[in-house]
Amino acid sequence: LLAQSEAYARFVVESCRDRDFDVIHAHDWLTYPAGIALARVTGKPLVVHVHSTEFDRSGEHVNQAVYNIERRGMHAAVRVITVSMLTKNICANRYSVSPAKCEVVYNGVDLDPKAVGLSTIGRRDKIVLYFGRITMQKGPEYFVQAAKRVLEKMDDVKFVVAGSGDQAQSMIQLAAELGIGHKVLFTGFLRGKDIPRVFNMADLYVMPSVSEPFGIAPLEALGHRVPVLISRQSGVSEVLVNALKVDFWDVEDMANKIIAVLRHPPLQRTLTDHGFDEVRGITWDGAAKKCVGVYQHAIDDVRAHARR
Repeated sequence: LLAQSEAYARFVVESCRDRDFDVIHAHDWLTYPAGIALARVTGKPLVVHVHSTEFDRSGEHVNQAVYNIERRGMHAAVRVITVSMLTKNICANRYSVSPAKCEVVYNGVDLDPKAVGLSTIGRRDKIVLYFGRITMQKGPEYFVQAAKRVLEKMDDVKFVVAGSGDQAQSMIQLAAELGIGHKVLFTGFLRGKDIPRVFNMADLYVMPSVSEPFGIAPLEALGHRVPVLISRQSGVSEVLVNALKVDFWDVEDMANKIIAVLRHPPLQRTLTDHGFDEVRGITWDGAAKKCVGVYQHAIDDVRAHARR
């Protein structure tokens, strides 16, 4: 990937150096070298967009080469867009980026009203859904451990893990070791219409992420009228009001909140209805307009610097 990133940088410079544009917008570390190189030859302001950092993906076991690229990109940029205050704080504390040049632009979601109710199944059991990559960052082990505690108090529940990742096999093994392998279903990677189908099956969506820069899946769940329980260690928890929240490591609290939603239909309805109304106002159009504002700030910064 490092070699591809450098090759991409050379391609971008050759392709764009003579084009007319106002701002360079680079997304995450793979494009930072291209943004830096193009800014150097054109003099145009660079805005880098931090969707995640090496600390989110790898914890304390960072890839130093990737970290160096991230840091270089953030410091070369005139403005830095982060997807949450959580990420902004990481940029300040871990990369020594001035908070003054960081602006938070939360992600959005485009709702498909046709997808709601696309597929439902006749069933006895309640369905609790985990949807996402099965990696350290996403906290799947906490989901499985919480499932064990829920099943000690409720038998009519199934836990669905939808996704793939490097911890998939270890999570299957963990469920078996806990004696709940028959209650935890692993679907593998989903695409197309299978995604709205799995949301429409769910009674509750759980996102137990260890470090989630934002987290769009809870917005998608609410768009399918599924209530959500989300990690406080996430950017989306800064945005959503009508969601239950938990520290990712507190599997007892996670289990108790899962049980509360499954056992109390009025709570489930309230979270669903208010969450659906709330998520309709969290749009990509709104995020795009804020990005345009950041572009203008970057242009203004460069002009002010040139006048000094």
